[in-house]
Amino acid sequence: MGSGSFLKVVAKNFDILAGPVISLAYPLYASVRAIETKSQVDDQQWLTYWVLYSCITLVELTFAPVIEWLPFWPYAKLFFNCWLVLPCFNGAAYVYQYFVRPMFVNRQIVNIWYVPRKDKLSKPDDVLSAAERYIELNGPEAFEKLISKSTRASNSRSMRRSILQESEADKIGKAERESWGENPFYDKNYRH
Repeated sequence: MGSGSFLKVVAKNFDILAGPVISLAYPLYASVRAIETKSQVDDQQWLTYWVLYSCITLVELTFAPVIEWLPFWPYAKLFFNCWLVLPCFNGAAYVYQYFVRPMFVNRQIVNIWYVPRKDKLSKPDDVLSAAERYIELNGPEAFEKLISKSTRASNSRSMRRSILQESEADKIGKAERESWGENPFYDKNYRH
């Protein structure tokens, strides 16, 4: 009678009992072991796990009133943490590589709902279509400016940058200027 009721309590509270073991105890042990080895692969795995664990905790703390209404949340979190922690799945490295890293390192927004249109897939990826896309994104004035820069560069031969490098430099410069904010000494209407 005593062991049956004990098993019922363990079964009912499995997520509460297993959660700290899977989410904290094993990763702590594995992280200490990773620190002691010379391999950087396991260091990256566990650093990645702790970054993701902190993100999960922040989301959980932020949306606690909503999450309390979800009866499956503790089990979903337990299974997700198992996927992140267990070496056979290597989930932490996957999530970091495809979701976290692009947002922080490449400063890109990850759109998981993006489905490309078929008409764009059927277009050949040549110079004309690249020029059309550039004009759509930046406008015809920016394209003409880019062409005039490339013409001047090819005439002088002192500058060996390609058109793509020029457009990247223009984008970086534009992003830097936007990040500076409003400059009272800069006249936007002045042309060089």
